[in-house]
Amino acid sequence: MGLIGYARISTIEGAQVMDRQLDALNAAGCERIFEDRASGAKAERPGLSACLDFLRRGDVLVVLDLDRLGRLAGELITMIDQLEGRGISFRALNAPMDTTTPTGRAFLQIQAAFAEMERNIIRQRVNEGLAAARARGRRGGRPRVMTPEKLSYARHLMADSTRSIPDICKELGGIRPSTLYHYLHADGSLKTAGRDLVEKAGKEEAGA
Repeated sequence: MGLIGYARISTIEGAQVMDRQLDALNAAGCERIFEDRASGAKAERPGLSACLDFLRRGDVLVVLDLDRLGRLAGELITMIDQLEGRGISFRALNAPMDTTTPTGRAFLQIQAAFAEMERNIIRQRVNEGLAAARARGRRGGRPRVMTPEKLSYARHLMADSTRSIPDICKELGGIRPSTLYHYLHADGSLKTAGRDLVEKAGKEEAGA
């Protein structure tokens, strides 16, 4: 049995995200690791294609997180069904998942469904927030500074790996990428400037 790893980052995720996956896969004992730098929704993933071609009966495909393999529950289940038909197991390190057992199989289906639901909720919130902002007359124009509202929208947008940084900046009213990166890391987490902005807004709301 061989452990074969697969790691993927989206176009908006930084090198540190890939490094975290590679470190975990190496620690798990993967003898070979394939990589992609592409959206999980993108059909053309040469690293994944090469990985699937390389796998042999008795191997285990290993990823750090379930969504590294794919973003849609149906696609994930189909892919893992195909692997099982070839005698290949699947393991996600950050989930108690073992497709060789009925319990692990059920957990996979539930986990994939919840992951897809979470992404849909994020998209819905982003669309509702942008619609509310437009209803208040905020239809574009480059802002002088990032507002807490735009910062919140930006974090939701960056959670969607199908969106590029230029696309996100356009959705936020035409802000500069440098402005976005001033407040947020590539993975959407807050930088010091972002935390300060959120804390300031919270204090102003509490004092209102």
